[in-house]
Amino acid sequence: MARAPPPAKIMTMATETQISRIVTKVQPSVVRISLRNPPLNVIDLPMMDELVQATSEIEARPEISTTVISGHANSFSAGVDVAAHTLDKVEAMLSKFHAVIRALVNTKKVTIAAVNGHCLGGGADLAMVCDLVYTTEDAQWGFPEIKLGCYPPVAVTALAALVGQKHAADLILTGRTISGSEAASIGLANRAVPKDQLDGVVEDVLKQVSKLSSATLATTKKAIYAWDCMHFDKGLARAEKIYLDELMKTEDAREGINAFLEKREPQWKRK
Repeated sequence: MARAPPPAKIMTMATETQISRIVTKVQPSVVRISLRNPPLNVIDLPMMDELVQATSEIEARPEISTTVISGHANSFSAGVDVAAHTLDKVEAMLSKFHAVIRALVNTKKVTIAAVNGHCLGGGADLAMVCDLVYTTEDAQWGFPEIKLGCYPPVAVTALAALVGQKHAADLILTGRTISGSEAASIGLANRAVPKDQLDGVVEDVLKQVSKLSSATLATTKKAIYAWDCMHFDKGLARAEKIYLDELMKTEDAREGINAFLEKREPQWKRK
């Protein structure tokens, strides 16, 4: 009977798994998640389910200390699928997307976002809740939901804690897009680098983290975010309730979504 290889041998093997919307690559102590929904890696309902499943499986593996999230090709993610914001789908969409966000906020693993290209709306939410964020200088960051007659629940809950109240209000209330360089300058990312240096920067960080105890990292993360996590969970629940009970009952929220889907300028009703 053939003998199984020793555990250490198994640990050194890298395995890659592709589902329909994400690709996961497992290496010693690191899992890499690549968002793959061309052309802009829009986060639709299937991707949300796959991300929750992946983070749950990663959480159960004590040998993994770090999760790296990136986008396939030339985009991190242009955000949550606008078609999922319609009145008949929005409650399920928020529930599923916020499950992804909560999984990332509560994970014991160190999370790293490697951002290039579009990083908008829900894509920016996904990146900003990671522990460490590295972006290309020319990446396009923003929370454009206000232009659709909506607001970003995750950003209204947590962005001010990262960048300050004035910067958060600027980005959320205007919906303007900023560069990766500006994102780093206001604290939305740790560092902005030329595109050809992004992978190298992330690898350098992984080398540092891989030398550390995964148990110690997990406990330290719990201590760092103990206070913030309590407030975040309550704040997100409140932001979600206002979104569903008040925002989605306005004519302008419905008009903004419909206008986007119909590829026309919205005609605001002011109510």
